[in-house]
Amino acid sequence: MEEPATRELEMSLSDGTSDDDMPLSLPAEGSHSGSIRKGCDPFAQTQRSKLQHRRSRINQQINKEMRMRAGAENLFRATTNNKVKETVALELSFVNSNLQLLKEELEELNSNMEVYQTDSEAINVPMIPLGLKETKEVDFTVCIQDFICEHYGEDSSLYDKEIKELMDLRQAMRTPSRNQAGLELLMEYYNQLYYLDQRFFPIHRTLGAHFHWYDSLTGVPSCQRTLAFEKGSVLFNLGALFTQIGARQDRSATAGIDRAIDAFQRAAGAFNYLKENFSNAPSLDMSSPSLCMLVRLMVAQVQECVFERVTLTTQDTHFTSQLHLAQEAARVSDVYLLVLQTMAQPLMKDYVPFSWASMVQVKSEHFRAISHYYAAVALCDHTLSVEEDEGDKEAEKAFLQFYVNVPAGPPLSQVLRDPEKRRKLGKAHLRRAVIRHEEAMRVHSLCKILRKMDILQDVLSLTHKRSLDKYSELDREDDFDETAEAPEIQSQTHQKPEITPTNFSTVQVTDIFQRLGPLSVFCARARWGPVRVICLQKGEGGLGLTLRGDSPVLVAGVVPGGCAAEAGLREGDYIVAVDGEDCKWAKHGEVVAMLKSCSERGVELSVVTLHSHDTQVERRATALSHSSDKENTRQRVLGGAKGQSSASLLNWNRKKKREGGGPNKRLGSTFSLSFGSIRDPEAMY
Repeated sequence: MEEPATRELEMSLSDGTSDDDMPLSLPAEGSHSGSIRKGCDPFAQTQRSKLQHRRSRINQQINKEMRMRAGAENLFRATTNNKVKETVALELSFVNSNLQLLKEELEELNSNMEVYQTDSEAINVPMIPLGLKETKEVDFTVCIQDFICEHYGEDSSLYDKEIKELMDLRQAMRTPSRNQAGLELLMEYYNQLYYLDQRFFPIHRTLGAHFHWYDSLTGVPSCQRTLAFEKGSVLFNLGALFTQIGARQDRSATAGIDRAIDAFQRAAGAFNYLKENFSNAPSLDMSSPSLCMLVRLMVAQVQECVFERVTLTTQDTHFTSQLHLAQEAARVSDVYLLVLQTMAQPLMKDYVPFSWASMVQVKSEHFRAISHYYAAVALCDHTLSVEEDEGDKEAEKAFLQFYVNVPAGPPLSQVLRDPEKRRKLGKAHLRRAVIRHEEAMRVHSLCKILRKMDILQDVLSLTHKRSLDKYSELDREDDFDETAEAPEIQSQTHQKPEITPTNFSTVQVTDIFQRLGPLSVFCARARWGPVRVICLQKGEGGLGLTLRGDSPVLVAGVVPGGCAAEAGLREGDYIVAVDGEDCKWAKHGEVVAMLKSCSERGVELSVVTLHSHDTQVERRATALSHSSDKENTRQRVLGGAKGQSSASLLNWNRKKKREGGGPNKRLGSTFSLSFGSIRDPEAMY
């Protein structure tokens, strides 16, 4: 069963959805026949879909070229024929050349930021979105069917519908729409992977399905059989989708800015969770240095949005208001400088697209220039009165804390009250602003991809012209004094960015394979004997057995010499069917009613005996065997404590030992529950 969820992700992230991102069907409440969320139409010829198709094609070509290179290298090492070596070496040079061209083409696609930007006519600095990781289709049919036959001892053909539903959900997850429905689709599949892991991935072996994913930036393929790789890649795409949603918001109004801030903070949360909980990543985009860079980039873009909101909401031109704007802009410049330093690290330097590094450097210079501009506006457009009032005292206090270091020369309080000194200091700030603007434009001109972005060119040109005009306004013909060097501005912000963790409980899911039985018993970690059919006939003393719990009902005791004991029923058996009717999910009272309604010919019980069990699952069985709502309890654990699902999926390899591997309690060779911990009263039949 599903529980109603508090959907805190419902805060209009999908606002402004364009036609190219509409899903094939939108969520409908109350539906339980498969996933209600669908992906985008993969054949829709839209800007974004064309971009993803080109990315997919290049990824496949890179995969092909890398296989050819691996084969050629093996042949080169194996052969002793010099003629063959020369031919192979020539072929290798062609392959490496093709790989370089493909990677350059993919880098250009990854740098195509305009596709993800808003259609608004407002002039804003473009944000940096992240493209989704591409993946191949996975056919679960054979491996799941084999596991159901081998492990669960059931007819696998009865589960064809469930297998198809799982594969359809994964197929839809490959093309999520850029809105709330797309986010929920990814989280639905992510949550469903918990059940898949519990049902079909025992500790000592893998299912046999291969998960192929391509690096988001380089297109280099990776393939693993561990479900952790699949889960981590889906989580990466969740963060990437948040970046695309944030980049497309119309930031000309505060509502759009707030949505962009929320999206970028959630993207940072997804990447940060991936960095902290998944280790030994097989692809560079999910390595710790790369994720650290992405988290910092998202935080920087949040800080930029905060500055834009402060600019929109600051209507007055008071001295302190302009100082606050200058400090906010300085803060944006500082965080982008930190991102640039992260991108310059050895592992990241050759990995991050050149256009990304250029854009970050442009923004760092651009916002530093804006910071000096607002400082000049504050100094030159505001005059303190001769007689001090409360406003002047506040302005003086703010100005004394404005610089990183106290500049040489006259005291700042004296500068504030001298119009000429204020003009000269303001002119020094404008000089720094113009220099920074010109540096931003120089870096912009060096990147071919950025030169194609007209809106970025417009922003840089407008702000540069604004600073030049202000400088010309302050410049005088008789001003022969050399312009002093403006001090560094102390960066400060009124809103620090937050890294918002992903709340997976906002999307409730039902186990696709719930017909296999409650997870407390019927999971991949459990081992039990074959199904035994017990024929019971009621005697004078009844059936001679004691039942406890439900879903499934447990045989808590067997009366020695009674009907049940003579028929072969044992303590610790689970009743899975009564007279051929499946009762894995049946309540205690329902099974009792079936037993009491048996005719004189008796009743036929299908039972299984649990032989071995992972300790963690044993504890869950003991705690939940008497529960009236097992799966809801587990679902609350899944939603509320994400460590539950990540504990078994933290590492890409599955070699790490599970915690709590204490000995199981046994009765002979039969697993036995410690019934003393169960408070439900026994019932003798």
